[in-house]
Amino acid sequence: MGTQYLKRILTARVYDVAEESPLEPAPLLSERLGNTLLLKREDMQQVFSFKLRGAYNKMAHLTPEQLGRGVIAASAGNHAQGVALAAQKLGCRAVIVMPVTTPMLKVDAVRGRGAEVLLHGDSYSDAYARALELQQAQGLTFVHPFDDPDVIAGQGTIAMEILRQHQGPIDAIFVAIGGGGLISGIAAYVKQVRPEIRVIGVQTTDSDAMARSLAAGRRIELQDVGLFSDGTAVKKVGEETYRLCKAYVDEIVLVNTDAICAAIKDVFQDSRAILEPAGALAIAGAKAWVEREGVRDRTLIAIACGANMNFDRLRFVSERAEIGEQREAVFAVTIPEERGSFRRFCETVGPRNVTEFNYRIADAAQAHVFVGIQVNRPGEAGEIAADFERAGFATLDLTDDEFAKLHVRHLVGGHSALARDEILYRFEFPERPGALMRFLSSMSPNWNISLFHYRNHGADYGRILVGIQVPPKEMGDFRKFLETLGYRYWDESQHPAYRLFLGARGN
Repeated sequence: MGTQYLKRILTARVYDVAEESPLEPAPLLSERLGNTLLLKREDMQQVFSFKLRGAYNKMAHLTPEQLGRGVIAASAGNHAQGVALAAQKLGCRAVIVMPVTTPMLKVDAVRGRGAEVLLHGDSYSDAYARALELQQAQGLTFVHPFDDPDVIAGQGTIAMEILRQHQGPIDAIFVAIGGGGLISGIAAYVKQVRPEIRVIGVQTTDSDAMARSLAAGRRIELQDVGLFSDGTAVKKVGEETYRLCKAYVDEIVLVNTDAICAAIKDVFQDSRAILEPAGALAIAGAKAWVEREGVRDRTLIAIACGANMNFDRLRFVSERAEIGEQREAVFAVTIPEERGSFRRFCETVGPRNVTEFNYRIADAAQAHVFVGIQVNRPGEAGEIAADFERAGFATLDLTDDEFAKLHVRHLVGGHSALARDEILYRFEFPERPGALMRFLSSMSPNWNISLFHYRNHGADYGRILVGIQVPPKEMGDFRKFLETLGYRYWDESQHPAYRLFLGARGN
């Protein structure tokens, strides 16, 4: 089995369309990990992923008659672009069935290479079933995204390049797994040539079909898969890829969405490249493995396998990267609804950098604050929670709570019957560590804060929204306070959205 694939990989036809991608160090991440991490930059291929290797190798081995009839594939993105490019190069017809949920960025990229695109179904499985129907009806050749020896061999040329580019010791190679084509080709080659190198697969916790299949000793089909890492969202791995992974893959590491977001940020900081979630999966796995094993001074390689990132996902990635990197902790803190407690809360936070602060008056006795705080090391979140508790503030650590991070942080607020005499102001101040606390400490204790919203988005200016209960007869003093505060401000008390969604009931 191994020697057969070794020959297939050595004779694979990929370089008509693929380039030998660089193997580059990640210096900042390597220093943090205490190990040398090298990135195999498959995101630099002309379709921004490794997929053109396997697709072209498969199609280059078709007979003239098969090419004349044309090819068909089902894909949500990267494989589709690889097939379209190969068809363009070989001068044959290509039909790609894509789910209707496929971003137009990828649909346009496939059409731009001359392929015919048919949008069908909500998932890859729906598109795959339709592609098989069209294959039978039109006599087309199906180009499978992963479960085909020629496709696997094409992806295996990556391993051939790695061992040529780095001839020194390599302790482990980390590879993302969806259907298993990429890791099957890499493992089949590495274990024949350098069997001492560990080949470690990486999957997401919500798309772990290969990990479950290897543990069960048979292929397991998942009912549902997570779609954040859409390039690896496969419900059932291939027969051939399962067989090869069972023979050659040493282990599989599972990571969550936050870890992937952190890995995307890591690669950006080292290379200024933005990987897609599946493209950063191997890097996230390498980080998790190093932390688990506690190893140092090893040479590790991770396949940066794709960069077809949807631009609208970047906000989510930025939001979650800090938590994935264990640099932000999120808490729900309960403080007494009385004058002075807000300032005492701020004193407990101390010099730490606040990344988020959400509060709306809702109870006459207690105030519930949703707060994010920047942390510098694992375990610091527990210390912060303990500080709050010692100060007499009941605290709930929400750092690992998906419900809170996805939804609750955006829902703190609403109408309040207690927000009498409330006025609403937006403030803007230079964003720097401690700026928010300085703002809060400057607020007069005579006026109760009834609403507060702040989120650090990495901008040059911090922007906050504050509801303050000021009796009408004290408005003159409040205006004087505004002038001495030294920050830009806007009165939003009459804003229609405020009155619809946040204004005090009965006002």
